[in-house]
Amino acid sequence: MASHDLRKPGSVKGSSGKGTGLSPYMNQAQPARALAPEGRLLRIFAEPSETAKQARNDGEAGFTLIELMIVMLIIGVLMTIAIPNYTASVKAAKESVLKEDLHVMRGAIDSYTMDKQKAPQSLQDLVEAGYLRVIPIDPMTRQADTWVPDQSDAMHSLDQTEPGIDDVHSGDQEAGSDGQPYSTW
Repeated sequence: MASHDLRKPGSVKGSSGKGTGLSPYMNQAQPARALAPEGRLLRIFAEPSETAKQARNDGEAGFTLIELMIVMLIIGVLMTIAIPNYTASVKAAKESVLKEDLHVMRGAIDSYTMDKQKAPQSLQDLVEAGYLRVIPIDPMTRQADTWVPDQSDAMHSLDQTEPGIDDVHSGDQEAGSDGQPYSTW
């Protein structure tokens, strides 16, 4: 019997031709069988081929469970910081819009009262007379019909002939960032 160099892949007779000794279903080197010069069966481990090494490396390209848990923990911590800040900034933006809308509507009420020499009887009077394009949407209630106009019998100028609306407030009872309900702003 001829001697074989068992260190080289493919040098063993009866191997698969490439001499990988790898099972097609596993990524680990499997024992290859060869007959020793004395006729005994020897088990050797053949070197894996390049495709087997590549397949093994492809399987190791993912993340471990610990790495994923750490990333999720970091995202959770960032969310606990970001969500309250986001909520506070949205509330501040709504309050800013509310203040601006109240300022514009109060200015329109005053202008209407001075020009017509009577106070408007409804907010719709301001739209019909051209002092407002539309009644703005209350940013707190998200509706245009929840504004609460204050009717007053007081006359604000000597030329005023008829009482009516002299102020307007939001219909929302929730407390603002200053602690006062929006309905009192």
